[in-house]
Amino acid sequence: MKSSNIGGQAVLEGIMMRNGDKYAVAVRKPNQEIEVNVEKYKSVIPWETGKKIPFIRGIFSFVDSLVLGMKTLTYSASFYEDEETDEKVMTAEEIRKQEKKDQIFMNLTIIISVVLAVAIFMVLPYFLSNFLKNYITSHFMMTVIEGIIRLAIFLAYISLVSHMKDIQRTFMYHGAEHKCINCIEHGMELNVDNVRKSSKQHKRCGTSFLFFVMIISIIFCFFITAKSQVLRVIIRIALMPVIAGVSFEIIRLAGNSENPIINLLSRPGMWVQNLTTKEPDDSMIEVAIQAVEAVFDWKAYLKDNFKMDLK
Repeated sequence: MKSSNIGGQAVLEGIMMRNGDKYAVAVRKPNQEIEVNVEKYKSVIPWETGKKIPFIRGIFSFVDSLVLGMKTLTYSASFYEDEETDEKVMTAEEIRKQEKKDQIFMNLTIIISVVLAVAIFMVLPYFLSNFLKNYITSHFMMTVIEGIIRLAIFLAYISLVSHMKDIQRTFMYHGAEHKCINCIEHGMELNVDNVRKSSKQHKRCGTSFLFFVMIISIIFCFFITAKSQVLRVIIRIALMPVIAGVSFEIIRLAGNSENPIINLLSRPGMWVQNLTTKEPDDSMIEVAIQAVEAVFDWKAYLKDNFKMDLK
């Protein structure tokens, strides 16, 4: 299996697929038609060389994924705003002001989300583990316990949100995204029947990336030996970009390798994907296929990698 290098995410009643600097968002609108929007993505980070440097590129990729993810999610949600409200005809100036407000709101949302994620998944586990410091003196054991608490919070959070009705449908679209990529990368023609029987788990998934972030953070925390609690927290936060960079390289390696050891290391993340991916219905698969076809020539891929000549 050779990586197609395409990836994406589920959005509200749809799929975003990205191939290089080109991405498409396919959404099943309330009238059941599929709307497909294709655009070029301009990175928020202008340093092109940095995007090619191992470990550094993972940080840039993570930032771009957050920005693009929020942008496409907002776009998909626009189809499901209050349909009973009469649409107001806006002037060019009003549209410009509204777009500016939306951009500010999106940026604030990303910043708040990152701050909350760091607080909940990095800082909180450290303070919770500190309740045991009077009973455990081993730095090794305290770090392991902190890591276990971090993983428990992460899994509990995913399990909790997976029970929400809207999130369940999003996770079904997430499964459709994976199935489409797996269908192509395993040498099958991209159609509903082949996608349906493909796996909903994929080694390059963002869920696996986040799981590796949790695991890699445990390893890095072993080396934090500062005496001051404030300094320990600051170092943990400062290490987040490094941890993200290392996790990105692991996911990138996993997505391009069938090495048994790599596959073994990927299994825990694949297991966690059972919480964030659900089996899609055929209508969702149709949306995912259109998103893929808008940015990726899968027939040329099959011809180059599997010697399949499809007309």
